[in-house]
Amino acid sequence: MNQTTKHKITAVTLLVALGIIYGDIGTSPLYVMKAIIGTKQITELLVYGGVSCVFWTLTFQTTLKYIILTLSADNHGEGGVFSLYALVKRFGKGKLVIPTILGATTLLADGIITPPISVASAVEGLGDVIPNIPTISIVVVIISLLFIFQRFGTQKVGSIFGPAIFIWFTMLLVLGVSQILHHPMIIKALNPVYAYELLTQYPKGFWLLGAVFLCTTGAEALYSDLGHCGKENIQLTWIFVKISLVASYLGQSAWLMVHQGELLLGRNPFYAIMPHWFLLPGVFIATFATIIASQALISGSFTLINEAISLNFWPRVTLKNPTNLKGQIYIPSINNILWFGCVLMILYFKNSTNMEAAYGFSITIAMMMTTVLLGYYLVYIKKVRLSLVTLILVIFAIIEISFFIANVSKIKQRWMFLFFELFIFMVMYVWYYSRKINNTFLRFTNLKEQTPILNELSEDDSIPKYATHLIYLSKADKTYEIEEKIIKSIFAKKPKRADVYWFLHINRTNDPFALNYEVIELLDDKVIKVVLNVGFRIQPKVELYFKKIVQELVDRKELNLHIRPDGSTKYNNEPDFKFVIIEKFISVENEFAFKEGWMLTTYFWLKKLSLSDEKAFGLDKSDVKIEEYPMVYSPTLNVPLHRKNG
Repeated sequence: MNQTTKHKITAVTLLVALGIIYGDIGTSPLYVMKAIIGTKQITELLVYGGVSCVFWTLTFQTTLKYIILTLSADNHGEGGVFSLYALVKRFGKGKLVIPTILGATTLLADGIITPPISVASAVEGLGDVIPNIPTISIVVVIISLLFIFQRFGTQKVGSIFGPAIFIWFTMLLVLGVSQILHHPMIIKALNPVYAYELLTQYPKGFWLLGAVFLCTTGAEALYSDLGHCGKENIQLTWIFVKISLVASYLGQSAWLMVHQGELLLGRNPFYAIMPHWFLLPGVFIATFATIIASQALISGSFTLINEAISLNFWPRVTLKNPTNLKGQIYIPSINNILWFGCVLMILYFKNSTNMEAAYGFSITIAMMMTTVLLGYYLVYIKKVRLSLVTLILVIFAIIEISFFIANVSKIKQRWMFLFFELFIFMVMYVWYYSRKINNTFLRFTNLKEQTPILNELSEDDSIPKYATHLIYLSKADKTYEIEEKIIKSIFAKKPKRADVYWFLHINRTNDPFALNYEVIELLDDKVIKVVLNVGFRIQPKVELYFKKIVQELVDRKELNLHIRPDGSTKYNNEPDFKFVIIEKFISVENEFAFKEGWMLTTYFWLKKLSLSDEKAFGLDKSDVKIEEYPMVYSPTLNVPLHRKNG
């Protein structure tokens, strides 16, 4: 998808934006007002103050921060915490790694509670139509079917997401306006004075911010899905979305005002404002909307992990493309983890009311981390005046820290959930920093200085030919550098004679969908370096790319490869390629400090569980040779070994 297509505005692109972007934030009216009122008596201060807080949260957090500011931080049309990190990491000098990991961790972790709370809130409306219906079982079945369906892709049903969500928001608007007409004075609640009075005058009013925050939890996911629709489509559809959301909140508040002095007693204002004849269709529409919201969150989780792998924050795992649609990814391991977590949430919390108490804590942290990265983006890339950026960050810091403090009380309801978040954080932390430690022990040599002996080996008929084309995957990003271990691999023990030595460097670019290459000839037809530039959202197929590069060089009659034998014979017309991958393992000679030893041991354990290099890079197993190489990180200096005399 090119930039022009992304930013083109048509009725179709606007519908797509509705279907993909707003599912999460759009289903918040199902539970926000119910969470604010809770078990408290309905009063004017509580209702007016609550809906006022909701309106101004949507205005500051969603409209100002995400729709206006954060959406401008697009990485070649792509959004999300990793895309933003890829843009600003060179300005942070390592300081932005932890905020990025925290943001990604909390965003992924909250993906386990968003589908259950949304679907449960919708299905529980059936209880008003069919008493004692087993809602838990229904929610488990819906969630399970949704995760099973992921392996087949969403291309076929994706076309109905937009119209379905349009119907959902239209329903919110119509139902909300119908109630506002009964109590038009509720419009006064948009005055921020009511929000201030609730927070300062209502008993424990500040702590209600934990419930208020639920209205904007989908804003972070909204930014992550930027690449699907483009900024202009999102900003334009937000006008309709916000009007519909505000109408729904005001409509529910108008109904609540009619019931001043009462308790909710399990009733949900969202369903209470529906005419009884519309209740069953309303539950059906709400359930379908929550399924779409869950789908968007699951797809976003797959994209998040794919980016994390490319930026070295997550071990390589199996990635699949269920359809030919660009960017659509299915990750079986993540799908299973999310499904297990969602089902566990349903069985543990049992209903949406209990889940409301635990919801929102993680997303608050994700939003705070995005604010940190956004500050770097505004200063260093957009070149906004430091004083203005400081003012913007102070405003968001006050809002988000307030929400964070209010949400801290939710830890006691979600303490078991912290283990899952800690697991994700530690995997990202260990993988990133262990790779950095790993890379500090890489030793490079000048490849140009090695070309004479490589040429001599290639011409030495006394050495059996190892391969016609010998290809090493190299981490050396400089043109004339190569790892010492690769040179040792070629010459050590049994030298590897080849007609052509290729050194292939895969460069993960900040451009999400870049795919191009450069060829550098270091020795005529003998030693060739290829730099393959692959965007961080592309799943690489290195062998396919390499063979295409060689074929293009042959067709263009470059490097004289067209007159060189390629290793094919009358018995086999396939070219003779051999890829060599050097796998490291920790040598027994190491003596680690505790932290370094723990991290590296965990890293190599994760590496064993992760996808092999040949699968991750798209290499045919028959064309690959794996060599194991002992790495001595921290050698033992004092060995208490003495010779025993006579």
